[in-house]
Amino acid sequence: MIGEEKVRSEDLNLCFEKLMMVAAGNSGEGVKRKGAVITEWKDIPMELLLRIVSLVDDRTAIVASGVCSGWRDAICLGLTHLCLSWCCKNMNNLVLSLAPKFTKLLTLVLRQENPQLEDTAVETIAKFCHDLQDLDLSKSFKLGDRSLYALAHGCPNLTKLNISGCTSFSDEGLEYLTKFCRKLKILNLCGCVKAATDCALQAIGQNCNMLHSLNLGWCDNVGDLGVTSLAYGCPDLRCLDLCGCVRITDDSVIALANGCLHLRSLGLYYCRNITDTAMYSLAHSRVKNKASIWQSMKGRYDEEGLRSLNISQCTALTPSAVQALCDTFPALHTCSGRHSLVMSGCLNLTSVHCACAVQSHRTLNSILHTAH
Repeated sequence: MIGEEKVRSEDLNLCFEKLMMVAAGNSGEGVKRKGAVITEWKDIPMELLLRIVSLVDDRTAIVASGVCSGWRDAICLGLTHLCLSWCCKNMNNLVLSLAPKFTKLLTLVLRQENPQLEDTAVETIAKFCHDLQDLDLSKSFKLGDRSLYALAHGCPNLTKLNISGCTSFSDEGLEYLTKFCRKLKILNLCGCVKAATDCALQAIGQNCNMLHSLNLGWCDNVGDLGVTSLAYGCPDLRCLDLCGCVRITDDSVIALANGCLHLRSLGLYYCRNITDTAMYSLAHSRVKNKASIWQSMKGRYDEEGLRSLNISQCTALTPSAVQALCDTFPALHTCSGRHSLVMSGCLNLTSVHCACAVQSHRTLNSILHTAH
């Protein structure tokens, strides 16, 4: 017991020294306060403590919260962003011990390389951290629907949720979550094959109308019905990743072109059922909505529309359709260093070029002509 207390005391002293170095700009001198110099950790005012804690790593902040009851109260109530991804062992126990203390968290990152979290940890988060807005649970393979049910009731203010790689979640659990977490703007479901189904997307389209970004990468249960429901239920969608969603067809892209006028980024990698019809529908949607967009943006029309498109391995597409799309959206680039139009694996599209490439070619011809 005495040995543990000694280690704890040494940890706290090191923590204090680190905090003082940060506050003093690593000068090694004490921190000045109204003519006096702070040399003891108990002398630090709470306002200064919180400013210092905001500059150090999260592990140091956690240790600092154990210095005394004053520091604990100040840090636990003042800390709003916390990342525990550095914890390679016993993350579950760490969350169970910290969640009841850090009740004012707005952002919590629990991304793991080795799955550690269990449903009990997420249930504890939902029980105490009701203000949580941004939660990253990616690669939490052990989590089940119990976690989604808990978040639905305990964290209704979530605006950003990353559950990519959480393969044990079901579409029923995700549907339930959307009924309560209606403020979601960013949702990452990449690899959530069981959760991301047409039924789940219908629930998202019905309940999460504020959604801006959705990642459905490699969710091969997603079909046209789900994407269509999403397109008309979430009109403010800006970024959508459908890479590897092999079941979707042109109907999905047509729905997005008609329903999501603010779409900026679209991933269609390996969606081999996509044809020229989809490309022309995207191009036509810009022409069709040009008048309304022009009026609403007051001259910023060129800033609207697709800025990123991945059609790699979409081998059914022809150069004429993709070139028409590229000509319609000036922000889509094929030129070196920009590549916002990705076409790898489509050897039949090598003739497609953006305006930059065409202009560069004309400039080179002009120089050569002048030289002759």
